Amino acid sequence: MSTESPHRFDVVWTRRAQENHRQRPSLSSDRIVGAALRIADQEGVGALSMRRIATELGSGTTSLYRHVAGKDDLIDLMVDAVYGEVELPVRPSGQWRTDLRFVAHTSRTMMRRHPWLAAEAASRPAIGPNALRHLDFALTAAGGVSKDITRASSLLGAVGNYVLGAVVNELAEQEARRRTGLTEEEWRAAVSPYISDVVASGRYPEVNRRISDAEDLDHDEQFEFGLDCLLDGIAARAGVAG
Repeated sequence: MSTESPHRFDVVWTRRAQENHRQRPSLSSDRIVGAALRIADQEGVGALSMRRIATELGSGTTSLYRHVAGKDDLIDLMVDAVYGEVELPVRPSGQWRTDLRFVAHTSRTMMRRHPWLAAEAASRPAIGPNALRHLDFALTAAGGVSKDITRASSLLGAVGNYVLGAVVNELAEQEARRRTGLTEEEWRAAVSPYISDVVASGRYPEVNRRISDAEDLDHDEQFEFGLDCLLDGIAARAGVAG
């Protein structure tokens, strides 16, 4: 009698392991993923189709399905390939703040380099080998704050959510520029008469102070400030140095 769970289902990582043990043909899942990444990075995940990728590779669409079952599997492979771009140290440094900062920065770099990744990161867990290697490193880093795995996982989630929110905001601004065709300076010039009226009305004194007195931080500066606030909060909550 089989001891396998009746609810077990085949996942892309099982099929990929089987492929890796066979002789690699000229068309492989690696080549398919590479083509898909080029398309998604330039045009977004919505532009992906097996037909489009086949055209990119000079192959028949049917041939792709011998290596990738469909678009869902393809996106899983793409996400893991992106995680594979990250060069992780063999182990965290043991300085939890330095290590979590590294995790935050590498995650931000991945999502900025591949703008489609942010939405995928928010919609499904990444369970490929590269992603799991990254997660294991990050959990070890968080373990420098608390050896309780639930707490370490939760604070790692807080860092991840901060990074995701910051990047989504940054990407939204890029999309607005693409959609409207206006640079930041051009947009400011376009809304300047309205803003002047708002200031003159005196109805929003703190907004007026923000407009007239506050320094505008760029995305990098804002990210660093927010990350420092988060890490300071983690240190205070956990009662750890750093």
